[in-house]
Amino acid sequence: MEIIWITIIVLAACLIMGIPIAFSIGIATFTGLIVGGVPVELLGQGAFTALNNYVIMAVPLFILTGYLMETGGLSRRLINFARSLVGNITGGLAMVTILACGLFAAISGSSPATVAAIGTIMIPTMIKYGYSKGFAASSAATAGGLGIVIPPSITMIVYAVGANVSVADMFISGIMPGIFILICLCITVYLIAKKRGYTGVKEPLSIAKVFKTFWDAKWALLTPVIILGGIYSGVFTPTEAGVIAVVYGLIVGLFVYRELKWKDIPKVLIDAATTTGAVLIILSTATTFGHLLTLYQVPQMIADGLLSVSESPYIILLLIAGIMLILGTFMEALSLVIILIPILVPVAATLGIDPIHLGMIMIIGAEIGMMTPPVGVNLFVASGISGLSIERLTITMLPFLFTMILVYLVIIFFPTLTTGLVELLR
Repeated sequence: MEIIWITIIVLAACLIMGIPIAFSIGIATFTGLIVGGVPVELLGQGAFTALNNYVIMAVPLFILTGYLMETGGLSRRLINFARSLVGNITGGLAMVTILACGLFAAISGSSPATVAAIGTIMIPTMIKYGYSKGFAASSAATAGGLGIVIPPSITMIVYAVGANVSVADMFISGIMPGIFILICLCITVYLIAKKRGYTGVKEPLSIAKVFKTFWDAKWALLTPVIILGGIYSGVFTPTEAGVIAVVYGLIVGLFVYRELKWKDIPKVLIDAATTTGAVLIILSTATTFGHLLTLYQVPQMIADGLLSVSESPYIILLLIAGIMLILGTFMEALSLVIILIPILVPVAATLGIDPIHLGMIMIIGAEIGMMTPPVGVNLFVASGISGLSIERLTITMLPFLFTMILVYLVIIFFPTLTTGLVELLR
């Protein structure tokens, strides 16, 4: 245990000093290996093992798809469609932001990318129409978290690989929770907007306009249908779906919408490669960190500790949720999920908890972590767009955070929200 405590202290010190999470985990793991007298070659072997997986190839492909879609003008069309549906309601522009984030999440698979793509357009627009900066930025930062809940999600792919469950089942399990979160966030927005007098745009609901914007956005809206339909029907694997999504994004951006230019492609590839590099470094170091914890039997000790508290699955799930919420304030979502997979999956198996349900609980907990300082990446993106300080934005996020915690509890106690659709389609 002394070695583990030294490793955790080193990790905490690195994070406090502002060292990127991937390198912080790598340094902590290296320290744990050295102190424990374990060959440091384990760090390289762990990294290789983490990335030497056919399914992991889908990660860079979906990241590239997100950048292609963002550059190709799909986000603007999704916003126009959402605006035609709910723009005239009280708090309508904030609802447009939330709905557009949900639609874009079904394309990008990334929360920061969703906040950036939708927030860049909608935050200034909301401020222009009299919404406060805090409310505008909070709406985008919260709804952007749907990027890892609504499929295709990069975090879901990584969890599926680590927990040895079906990627397709994980994708399907995110649909109902994603819709539920969308509805609850829209209710929250309506109540706040009603109180503060934030009106919608002065345009009556027009079926003709809804159909027109839907038709204009049809190629964007078809993306998740093609990806999920192909995977679940068995036409192609998740990795092959990534390839198809990239090709589809290129064709739509270059030849259908014609907003993606050939000169844009090098920058898109560089941005996607940079993001992919960061994700894969996190994946490799966090996986090795998980191996180190397993080597020192930390998962077994934590499992015994949790089971000594209670053998009720719901009590254990509440404890797991508490762990996710606390650690989520300090760690990036992907790292957190990877590190906790070898610890929590065996506990869930002992109690008969469905690993799909556990996965969604972990992912939604990580999503909430993206809304909270000091490592809430969605906060930083929304802060950069709005010009609002992190401290001020954190305060304005509180109503949305309260809503997300209530949603979290509902999903914990009603597993059918996550597993029902999966069982229906099997």
